Amino acid sequence: MRFLSMVRINERAGQRPSAQLMEDMGKLMTELSAAGSLLDTAGLQPTAEGKRVRLSRGRQTVMDGPFTEAKEVVAGYAMLQAASMDEALEITRRFLAVHGDDWDLECEVRQVMEHCPEAA
Repeated sequence: MRFLSMVRINERAGQRPSAQLMEDMGKLMTELSAAGSLLDTAGLQPTAEGKRVRLSRGRQTVMDGPFTEAKEVVAGYAMLQAASMDEALEITRRFLAVHGDDWDLECEVRQVMEHCPEAA
């Protein structure tokens, strides 16, 4: 099963990853990729560089970032391959643990709905 782990941060906190964190994260990503548990991962640019597209009553509008009403934003993601939600949570816990005590962040983990060939 595939799971999406979305990393949420308070963008206004201004935290930036240290060189040590990037090195430790690289080692963990290499290990998880080799084990087949990490399918893809990436960080996202700040909301100031983003856009939102909204559909309401058939009308689309585009809003420029930053999105000041949002306290926590998705800052990155990891696409995981795991046998269960518990296994996906354990992998996510490892990602969080690499950050140490200086970070305040959370991950939302959700199973990906697999494509149903009959619906195609």
